[in-house]
Amino acid sequence: MTLDDLKNIDVNNLSSWPVPIKIAGILFVCGVILFAGFWFLIQGELDEYGAAQKTEEGLRETYLNKKALAINLPVYREQMEEMEQTFGSLLRQLPNTTEVPDLLVDITQAGLGRGLEFALFRPEKELPKDFYAELPISIQVRGSYHELAQFVSDVAALPRIVTFGDINISSGKDSKLTMAAKAKTYRYLEGGSAPKSPAMKPRGRK
Repeated sequence: MTLDDLKNIDVNNLSSWPVPIKIAGILFVCGVILFAGFWFLIQGELDEYGAAQKTEEGLRETYLNKKALAINLPVYREQMEEMEQTFGSLLRQLPNTTEVPDLLVDITQAGLGRGLEFALFRPEKELPKDFYAELPISIQVRGSYHELAQFVSDVAALPRIVTFGDINISSGKDSKLTMAAKAKTYRYLEGGSAPKSPAMKPRGRK
């Protein structure tokens, strides 16, 4: 097929086209049809397939996570029971409303039992927290170093939680030391009850 043959092709008379031109035309038309079919039909299916794959991956991950939780469920339940027991044990160390005055008496008795002189013992206003109230107590006692140390140790050994902070120890003219501190005990708020400051008179040894 020459260049003159291409020039003489009648586009309106397909039957007169040379065989190579017919084949090329058919291939071109088939290519256009395949491209159009891919673009308008297959491409949408591929997008849906990709979205379905992502959904499948998410569901599989969710399934594996739930499967792991189901397998470890007895362990989680056991840990939860241990946490509840621990929490209950700690909660029992918080006095309720009626036990706070007795606890304050125990603190003063611990100091008096070690021979300390109370210059100050003043329960202050309670500070409500989430499920408990914090009761600060300003304390000032006089005694020897060993008496002060034994007093702090005795208070720490009480069945109820009592902490010491803001400790300041100074020496006087005699051999005794004066310890000023902020003791803190904690009260469980039953049913979200409002905190009440217990009435407590300072006790000391003359």
